[in-house]
Amino acid sequence: QVQLQESGGGSVQAGGSLRLSCAASGIDLRDYRSLCLAWFRQVPGKEREGIAAIDTDGSARSTDSLKGRFTISRDNAKYILYLEMNNLKPEDTGVYYCATSRGFLDSPLLPGEYTYWGHGAEVTVSS
Repeated sequence: QVQLQESGGGSVQAGGSLRLSCAASGIDLRDYRSLCLAWFRQVPGKEREGIAAIDTDGSARSTDSLKGRFTISRDNAKYILYLEMNNLKPEDTGVYYCATSRGFLDSPLLPGEYTYWGHGAEVTVSS
């Protein structure tokens, strides 16, 4: 059973930066390397949306509206997924989740593709 735990959330002023981490457990390294990993967020009043996903070979795809500000990366040796967030805006306020699933994903930025989820990290951006 894969378990995910986010950290690094908090409060920041507009224009600031945060780096979220997502630590995985309950999985061995070979299996972890085979996983597609992703970040999602849920902002108040909106559905959960995909931010970015990173594949087993390190290739990444991101939601167009967040490209240039948010960057996904992974450190397989540490079993950690990262999300670097820069130039944060008040509308980025929400709960940020990491997720993963085994197997090929047709649409890696859709939440329905994922089986395992973290509990979320809160991010608050003040103006």
